[in-house]
Amino acid sequence: MTERIALYLQDSHDLRDGLEYAKYAEEKGFEAVWQAESRLVRDAIVPMAAYAAVTNNIKVGSGVINNWTRNIGLLAATFLTLDDLAPNRVICGLGAWWDPLAKNVGIDRKKPLTAMKETVQVMRRLLNLERVSFDGEFIHVKDIELDVVHGRREPRNVPIMIGATGDMMMELTGEVADGAVLNYCVEPSYNDKALELLDKGLQKSGRKMENFDRPQLIVCSVDEDHDKAIDYSKMLLCQYMAQQPHIAKASGVSDEVVHEIQSILGWPATKEQINKAKHFVPDELVLKITASGTPAEARAKVAEYVKRGCTCPILYPVGGNFKLLIDTFAQK
Repeated sequence: MTERIALYLQDSHDLRDGLEYAKYAEEKGFEAVWQAESRLVRDAIVPMAAYAAVTNNIKVGSGVINNWTRNIGLLAATFLTLDDLAPNRVICGLGAWWDPLAKNVGIDRKKPLTAMKETVQVMRRLLNLERVSFDGEFIHVKDIELDVVHGRREPRNVPIMIGATGDMMMELTGEVADGAVLNYCVEPSYNDKALELLDKGLQKSGRKMENFDRPQLIVCSVDEDHDKAIDYSKMLLCQYMAQQPHIAKASGVSDEVVHEIQSILGWPATKEQINKAKHFVPDELVLKITASGTPAEARAKVAEYVKRGCTCPILYPVGGNFKLLIDTFAQK
């Protein structure tokens, strides 16, 4: 199917268990472990540092952090620090965040394309250990550089990838980023348009698709019992549909289903609310936009995303048996 596979961890497990999953994924030949940062629940940087500290070869990525809440100097220093911990193993995945969460914490996401472009441009120069002055619409810095006195005073190899959802952000990703973190909760055919948009951006920067990395988040529920795997995915999907409208839109979910689920779920959602709302998620939707089912069924679905342009599946385990998923996709 693919020689590249990665693991995606969020917040459904004990954090210390995540260290064991990262080590186990490394043993089984996984290329990377990516840490989510989405709701107000678990930041990405602390787990990334922990994964890096207990592993030797596996890459560690942010999947994804927003470009609004850390100033550019702190953002660059953070990834310099991670690279000190795990040289040449760190990936910076950035995203434009989403409303209503951003608005509810006081962030006005105006001109998200400009803000993202400035972040990538200045971040790359700082990690290259350049002295930077930049007076943009969002980033204003004067004569700053990463102040490395003790340690490796050399440019850092930290790929900067964008987790894009909208069409214009996808095109920008092809223009300025080192790769695209393609979205989850979408059907494989979603990638066709995404690649067209990325190619438009790549043409602007004089690059080619074959040299542009396209890892993709994929919700993956694996259980020897097909029905249990489907049920696990429904619990996850109902929460995404209600709380992250951009995901629902990209998934092609009807407004009727979204509104029905939103009428049940609070924010934060309780387990009781999730168990009630999950029944409004159709089985066919689960099968359409996730890799859920028995190990064989999950492998077959992931292969569809690879055929549509995903270069490295980033598998988001749903349900309790994370090691079964890792074993299902083990490379060695």
